[in-house]
Amino acid sequence: MDVTFEDTARELTTDNGVLRYHEAGEGPPLILLHGSGPGVTGWRNYRGNLGTFAEHHHCYVLEFPGFGVSDAWGGMPVLDAGKSVNVFMKALGIDSAAFIGNSMGGVVGVNLAIRKPALVSKLVTIGGVGANLFSPQPTEGLQLLQEFADAPDKDKLVRWLRGMVFDKALVTEELIAERWEAANNPDALETGRSMYGSAAFEMQQQFMASSDTPPYWSMLHKVACPTLLTWGRDDRVSPPDMALLPMRTIPDAELHVFPRCGHWVMIEAKAAFESAVLAFLGR
Repeated sequence: MDVTFEDTARELTTDNGVLRYHEAGEGPPLILLHGSGPGVTGWRNYRGNLGTFAEHHHCYVLEFPGFGVSDAWGGMPVLDAGKSVNVFMKALGIDSAAFIGNSMGGVVGVNLAIRKPALVSKLVTIGGVGANLFSPQPTEGLQLLQEFADAPDKDKLVRWLRGMVFDKALVTEELIAERWEAANNPDALETGRSMYGSAAFEMQQQFMASSDTPPYWSMLHKVACPTLLTWGRDDRVSPPDMALLPMRTIPDAELHVFPRCGHWVMIEAKAAFESAVLAFLGR
């Protein structure tokens, strides 16, 4: 199915501002949640996959608050993202849906499955979910992201983009220009600093060290829906050892690792990813 930005773009007015999203296809609902990082949007994450998935599902690509497309909500970005999914589904009358979540979007999907299991019929994650068991934290990719968040410039953006993929040829001048323009949105800059800046990262580490609240990955056994974990074997942001924890603790989880592939599985292993996801969702 051919899809374009203009034909699929939609807006939803909420009490917290406008949520923007893309909609295409017919069939059972499928909600696609984007990741984080400079210049990210749901459209940029999934524009290459939307046409394929829309042949089988009624697809919604939600733009999270604070990333420069939907209005910012002013809270912690990951928490606001989760809240926005609840608001979005209620407003559109979606009682339950399958989800695909890239990196941070996968964490949002997992938390939704833990806390509101009736909303999530199936879950596909792309990297990002779990905890580092053997690899250092922060990882190479997160360190590059932190450097950009602390003092944004185009060279740092390019280094981070190249850290996201196995095939550096994917980092084209067009992609760099597109991401650089979007990354300079004031909301996106503030969101990046609040998530990945050195000061914010240190505060997060101190909070986790002293908090009595268990981390989400310690509650993965509560994810009741069938779950497909997808991973790039050469992911430098979320190394594959992270997958071991959710693979073992989510009761109905399976893991698909794609060779010669970095963090953007849905882009770098597009055809294989789409095939695996459609087979999983179609069971």
